[in-house]
Amino acid sequence: MGMSQILFSGVIGLFLSLIGTPLLIKLLAKRGYGQFIRDDGPQNHHSKRGTPTMGGIAFIIATVAAYVLTKVLTGSQPSFSGVLVLFLFAGMGLVGFLDDYIKIVKQRSLGLRAKAKMAGQLIVGIAFAVLSLNFANLRNLTPASTKLSFTQDFGWSMGPVIFVIWALFMILAMSNGVNLTDGLDGLATGASVMVFGAYVFICVWEYQESCANPFTAGPGCYEVRDPLDLAVVAAALMGACFGFLWWNTSPAKIFMGDTGSLALGGALAGLAICSRTELLLAILGGLFVLITMSVVIQVGSFRLTGKRVFKMAPLQHHFELKGWSEVLVVVRFWIIQGMCAIVGVGIFYAGWAASK
Repeated sequence: MGMSQILFSGVIGLFLSLIGTPLLIKLLAKRGYGQFIRDDGPQNHHSKRGTPTMGGIAFIIATVAAYVLTKVLTGSQPSFSGVLVLFLFAGMGLVGFLDDYIKIVKQRSLGLRAKAKMAGQLIVGIAFAVLSLNFANLRNLTPASTKLSFTQDFGWSMGPVIFVIWALFMILAMSNGVNLTDGLDGLATGASVMVFGAYVFICVWEYQESCANPFTAGPGCYEVRDPLDLAVVAAALMGACFGFLWWNTSPAKIFMGDTGSLALGGALAGLAICSRTELLLAILGGLFVLITMSVVIQVGSFRLTGKRVFKMAPLQHHFELKGWSEVLVVVRFWIIQGMCAIVGVGIFYAGWAASK
């Protein structure tokens, strides 16, 4: 029954976002909600002015609906871990939506005031972190744990307060990473598909090798509260992003906006925290880390030396200004992200094999 849930949620997520996105495009175009383009970006991006944004609405609704429909169709119970990850995903999406909405309707390129946006992210992030340390099951496992994790929990407990700060850091870092990556048609969407795909595999593996399973409860088994349900959520996310990518790939008919990038960042951080693979996320989502680092290096270098390391940050625009076409940058960056996901899954498996 478990595996069919994963298949159902992935297929329903794909279907809903494949048919839902064009409906959203029509609705947004009718309202005249188009993208506001920065004036200092690559000049060929000005042709994108007016393309509907806030497309994240499509895959947020598709993902949540896919999860709910899967539970109804298979008659299975939702889990606290799955619902919490979806809460973080949709909650961050709501903050992004308010930002996008103000940007477009008020025609202000900066949207929500920085403080208000930050406050929204903090409220959602803290609520997720605090709730994830509650709801212990019969084996006394909560959705998140206060230990650091790589392929599994290790080390000492950091205590609830430091855990909340650490969870917030992960959520904000990933949201920022996806946001910075989302500068070219399909780039962030395609990269996210790969990371969610990796999480489907990881969570299925944790389910099969769970300490709750009497056959696998030996050394190297996984102490994760709801691994199967996390795989169902990851599959819904992967399917919904795939469906959205059909419309978001170059030349994009719609952009995800902050609605999408904040939501995806939240979902990635939530999956990592609840599947006990926090530090592994830096490898699994390597492209987001790389692009974030390019901005940190550029800003740091300019502040310290007055010189720029790249022609423009984030990194994808550096290559555009070097003369690479948008599609070339996107596909090559997808290749990098694909390798990161494969290496991450390989490390995860090696961690399991070494413990046997």
